[in-house]
Amino acid sequence: MTKTYSFEFFPPKTDKGQENLKNTREQLAKLNPEFFSITYGAGGSTQERTLGTVMSIQKESGIEAAPHLSCIGSSKEQIRDILNLYKDNGVKRIVALRGDLPSGSRDIGEMQYANELVEFIREETGDHFTLEVAAYPEMHPQAKNYQDDLMNFVRKVNAGSDRAITQYFYNADAYFRFVDDCDALGVDIPIVPGIMPITNHLQLARFSDACGAEIPRWIRTRLEGYGEDLDSIQKFGTEVVSSMCERLMAQGIPGLHFYTMNRVEPTMTIWKNLGLPV
Repeated sequence: MTKTYSFEFFPPKTDKGQENLKNTREQLAKLNPEFFSITYGAGGSTQERTLGTVMSIQKESGIEAAPHLSCIGSSKEQIRDILNLYKDNGVKRIVALRGDLPSGSRDIGEMQYANELVEFIREETGDHFTLEVAAYPEMHPQAKNYQDDLMNFVRKVNAGSDRAITQYFYNADAYFRFVDDCDALGVDIPIVPGIMPITNHLQLARFSDACGAEIPRWIRTRLEGYGEDLDSIQKFGTEVVSSMCERLMAQGIPGLHFYTMNRVEPTMTIWKNLGLPV
């Protein structure tokens, strides 16, 4: 099976951010990725910026762009309009997510779970879109337990998902066990590991606490020991993530999806460490 590689960006808020992202995607486009994905704020709060970023990527880079689309807090009519907009603009791939409610909002919307969104997209658009969904090897932070979360994932797959991208992790065994559990339940779509470079300890700890991604104690302890020495943090983090990716790739994974945080160097360094073509 040919491995596929992809990179994730977030829509910039400023002109400087736009210029930085343009440079980042131009550099990463040279690696010939399968697609670039673009995040989407809570309740669709960055919808306009997401669409703008998608359009510029497809027009200027020639690389397929895959917008995130979340359903919570939105009506079916709103989702239908977005799907039509993406179809009209040549988008062929979507990352379908449950998403989070905007702060202070209580309107869940007409669809509460990602499997409902996947099913709705299939009903509305057939096979027009390749649908990527999220997977959580270490369990979604809001799930009741691991088994319940696993069945939630199976429902998304059965609703019509083509592929899955995992939340980032630093414990390869968690990924391998998750894939084995999915295999036992008849899941046969590719489950691509999500990879987050380590560049800033406090930022990573904040992200991980929010999304339920575990930072193994030995890694957290080493990072804390470096204090504010960002060079040492980044050097150690690159070694840790590169080593984990080497182990993953040795086991025949379907590819890698990098959470770039709109930066070139951390992802590119790992890429080169893995001996991937530049």
